[in-house]
Amino acid sequence: MIRNISPKWDIEADVVSIGSGGGGLAAAITAHDHGASALVLERSDQVGGVTAYSMGEVWIPGNHLAESAGIKDSPESGYRYVKSLSLDYGDDLAILNQAVHGPVALKYFEDRIGLKMCLIRDLPDYYFPQNADGLAEGRYLEVLPFQAQSLGDWQTKTRVSPHVPYGFTHEDIFDGGGMANMLSWDYNVMAERLAKDERCAGPGLAASFVKGVLDRNIPMHTGVDVQELIVDGARVVGVRAVKDGKDFYVKANRGVVIAVSSYERNPNYTKTLSHQLNPVSMVMPSVDGSHLRLAGPVGARVASVPDVTMLGFRIPGEEQEEGVPLWRGALPFLGLPHTIVVNRAGKRFSNEAFYRSVYFALDVLDGGTQTHPNFPCWAVFDSQARAKYPFGSLMPGQEFPEGFGVVAESIDELARKTGVDQQALLETISKFNGYCESGVDPEFKRGTHPWGAFMCGDSSQKPNPNMGALLKPPFYAVELKRMAGGGISSAGLLADEHCRVMGWDNKPIEGLYAAGNSLARMDNGALMQSGITNARGMTHGYLAGRHAANHPSDLLQKEVARLGL
Repeated sequence: MIRNISPKWDIEADVVSIGSGGGGLAAAITAHDHGASALVLERSDQVGGVTAYSMGEVWIPGNHLAESAGIKDSPESGYRYVKSLSLDYGDDLAILNQAVHGPVALKYFEDRIGLKMCLIRDLPDYYFPQNADGLAEGRYLEVLPFQAQSLGDWQTKTRVSPHVPYGFTHEDIFDGGGMANMLSWDYNVMAERLAKDERCAGPGLAASFVKGVLDRNIPMHTGVDVQELIVDGARVVGVRAVKDGKDFYVKANRGVVIAVSSYERNPNYTKTLSHQLNPVSMVMPSVDGSHLRLAGPVGARVASVPDVTMLGFRIPGEEQEEGVPLWRGALPFLGLPHTIVVNRAGKRFSNEAFYRSVYFALDVLDGGTQTHPNFPCWAVFDSQARAKYPFGSLMPGQEFPEGFGVVAESIDELARKTGVDQQALLETISKFNGYCESGVDPEFKRGTHPWGAFMCGDSSQKPNPNMGALLKPPFYAVELKRMAGGGISSAGLLADEHCRVMGWDNKPIEGLYAAGNSLARMDNGALMQSGITNARGMTHGYLAGRHAANHPSDLLQKEVARLGL
């Protein structure tokens, strides 16, 4: 353990949260409510973090809202579901810890900060009905529209998202026909909400926690870039940051909580830790792995599970903050009818309507040729798809802007322009078109996951909402870039059941906690389930805040004893 104690302190609190997403804010709120003072440090000039960039889904098995709706479920069933799908890359106790405390943390924040959540009806788990513990509905939750005016001066300092239609709830989107039928959405509802600044999805969820912090007068400091942890030789006692170009020392009497998301804006880390080569990213530039740089010098252990690789594209002229190019996730568009994804050999390689299939296949290595056979890859679709469905921010029927994608009058021409194998592409499309007649994809079982049909299918398309033949010219192709996981990465800090960061000696580092995407995903292993990330952040913050305030939870030990583990 190093010793670099500061000669002076500029401010102090019992618990110091680094990062203002769901995990950092939850930790500060929980610590405060258990008798400890707290403050939040944020590198950028806005609060809300990656939580505010998300669709805002929170996935919690055995939650009280499902119980009130008469849906039979339990934390134990959620534990079995995650464990069975983790491929043993997770840790059983970490999985159980999340399963046990997720419902508790949810109820805690509903009761304490007025968090208003509701069920997302009819949205199934990823692996329902394939997995015996999957549910058709009840585990997905979202925030009710949040009145951002209640944030006062922090209204404009709390993030919104360039990626999600945060004027709509999931119910609004699904009632309008889903992502496939954006022209049918009730935009009067969106206009009314935006005029009142009523935020849904991730922006509404993040704002709810910001309001909880403000109601407690917990200080939030923006523009503070934490550079190192301060250690007295035995425990972490504070941080050294830079504020307005000068050193800024913050004392933490009981603990520092690192909750800064992942490292996907750092190409060195994405290559060496995630084995992702030059991925693009949809998150803010500040998400660059500071949790690893901060915790490394004090001996923090890093752990890794299979990665969450995604695919994305960029429409020319679109930018996010600081002039950074805006990259959009391709997930909602790849499983639409009249659309397929092919590699440079002109072949499909996965179930395009289920992104877990696409992204694991994307990372396959061919040892015979020492290549990634499925990357690069292209989304290929016809004018039927262009007439009916959106592609990113391009509305149905809207022409491709200059410099975006490839347009051709024939499949032959499309293959020549993209460099994809011409004969193979013709054969692939002909074979896929034949599958569309019956709605059965014998190669990759496209459309067999209800979640994929619900999220990126067209319910009016029969007999399979995810399948439609590519027949009508012109034809289109968009090269897809490898995209990091929206703040979700393979590697992170290892922690115990109280979210205390562990050292390489398998002992907790005193005074150091972590939450959310800064923690290794030992609580889900190889499984990724939308909504689990927001649930993790909320739960980790709750656990870290309790322990740092000297009120640790003992629920895990009780559940271990009950189950005989």
